[in-house]
Amino acid sequence: MDLGLHGQVAVVVGGANGIGKAIAHSFAAEGARVAVVDRSPDVAIVAAELGPNSLPVVVDVTDYPAMQAAAARIEAELGPVAHVVVTVGIDSGKGGFPFWNLEPSDWTRVYTVNVQGVVNTAHAFYAPMIERRHGTFLFFSSVAGLIGSQTDPPYSASKAAIINFTQVAAKDFAPYNIRANAIAPGMVHTPLQRKVYTLATANLPENERPTYEEWCETKIKRLAPLGRMVDPEEIGSYAVYLASQHARNVTGQVLNVDGGWVMHW
Repeated sequence: MDLGLHGQVAVVVGGANGIGKAIAHSFAAEGARVAVVDRSPDVAIVAAELGPNSLPVVVDVTDYPAMQAAAARIEAELGPVAHVVVTVGIDSGKGGFPFWNLEPSDWTRVYTVNVQGVVNTAHAFYAPMIERRHGTFLFFSSVAGLIGSQTDPPYSASKAAIINFTQVAAKDFAPYNIRANAIAPGMVHTPLQRKVYTLATANLPENERPTYEEWCETKIKRLAPLGRMVDPEEIGSYAVYLASQHARNVTGQVLNVDGGWVMHW
């Protein structure tokens, strides 16, 4: 299927690793010109993998003026931005069960990165896209934002906020032919998933501690009807589809890529 993305400029924020890296590769495979944005200098490695039609940009999403400068640079060096994907996200590094195991201060950094980072990015890129009356935004929630997961309350709440912002943005952008959607992954093989594993098994005696692979297999079979983990490359396929004109009537939606973990009856 030709997705019609050849030559278009896509920006992937959080593209240095994990889901963001996979999405950057998916856009490049469709012939898009890709800006790989992250606070990690590893963006240079990813951009080198993508080829000459890519641009590495090191910037922190919590720094709004820096994001504005990054947006201007991308437009100047790659061309008019058509698609903006924001995958950046952090956890609190602490467990819930119950929520008062955390301090209120544990929420601040998570919200600053996960929510304000998305808002900063949207503000940095929207204006020229509105003038051109063309483009898409894709934000990243999580199954944790749909079910009130107790594993990491600040993370879960921040991902719920992303769903609400996606719906607001979709309504605001619609008159300008710009779409906004979200993807809510389940368990994906990423560095963040390994952090969840470490946190979940930290208090187990060493002789009772499962390997990462064993823990994943047990958890996913318990939670998801399909019983299998999600690979980042799968998310990349959905991201480019949602950016394409094949999804021209899809906006304000949350796509759960979770093996059936979350179902709304």
